[in-house]
Amino acid sequence: MQTPPPASSDRVLVRIERDFESIVPGFLANRKKDLHTLHRALAEKDFRTIQLLGHRMKGDGGGYGFDRISEIGGVMELAAQRQDYAASEQHIKQLEHFLACVHIEYV
Repeated sequence: MQTPPPASSDRVLVRIERDFESIVPGFLANRKKDLHTLHRALAEKDFRTIQLLGHRMKGDGGGYGFDRISEIGGVMELAAQRQDYAASEQHIKQLEHFLACVHIEYV
């Protein structure tokens, strides 16, 4: 089953420098792969993996022009440090929603 495209009101526009056009699709594809890892880690209560991925996203997101990914990664890292299942789940859902709704405009 395919996920329907987001409603226009859910769409998140991110403007990124054209110089990054060749690497952004790979970056986003890797974050989608991270989602699978995060869901599995959450199911196994593997907070160390969630913390590591959150830390990586916190550091990498802004460098690619995705400040929101950095924000989500930062709070995800903190939630995992506290071993807070509910908060970790919430931040994983936020990342999932962002990735489903993001629309890139190269400038």
